[in-house]
Amino acid sequence: MKYDRADLERRMKGAVEALRHDLAGLRTGRANVGLLDPIMVTVYGSSMPLNQVATVSAPEPRMLSVQVWDKSNVGPVEKAIRSAGLGLNPINDGQMLRLPIPDLTEERRKELAKLAHQYAEKARIAIRNVRRDGMDNLKTDEKKHEISEDERKRAETEVQKLTDEQIKAADDVAAHKEKEILGQ
Repeated sequence: MKYDRADLERRMKGAVEALRHDLAGLRTGRANVGLLDPIMVTVYGSSMPLNQVATVSAPEPRMLSVQVWDKSNVGPVEKAIRSAGLGLNPINDGQMLRLPIPDLTEERRKELAKLAHQYAEKARIAIRNVRRDGMDNLKTDEKKHEISEDERKRAETEVQKLTDEQIKAADDVAAHKEKEILGQ
């Protein structure tokens, strides 16, 4: 495998994006439509994401509404939301489910902040693994005499700089989310 800076950058940015997606699912006490993204609903004999059977919106800061497209799916959607472990209790209004977002306890806020920190650590590990792949590729290229030692060292510095930038981006995203969770 030849060293490819664009590929390394794409993979590192992918880890930061995955972190953003993971953090979107953490409840902060404010209504966020991303909160229901991980929920899978069993309808028509298969499991599908909630956003493929209903429209989720946030009409108020502390309320989510789920407009189910097919009336026969209201029950399964309500069941999926209740069993998702988000602490939400849907109120059934025919084809519409209303989800009041309860206040977070201080203890729950700390748990969520810890979870956000774990997600960030996972992203940092993924970024460092991409860096290791890049460094290994550079050493292999040098052994095959495709690049000189100077070129390898220059590229390693570049890979390290890219790694530092992406880890900082992941840390910034996580810090912002922790601040939001702790209500600061």
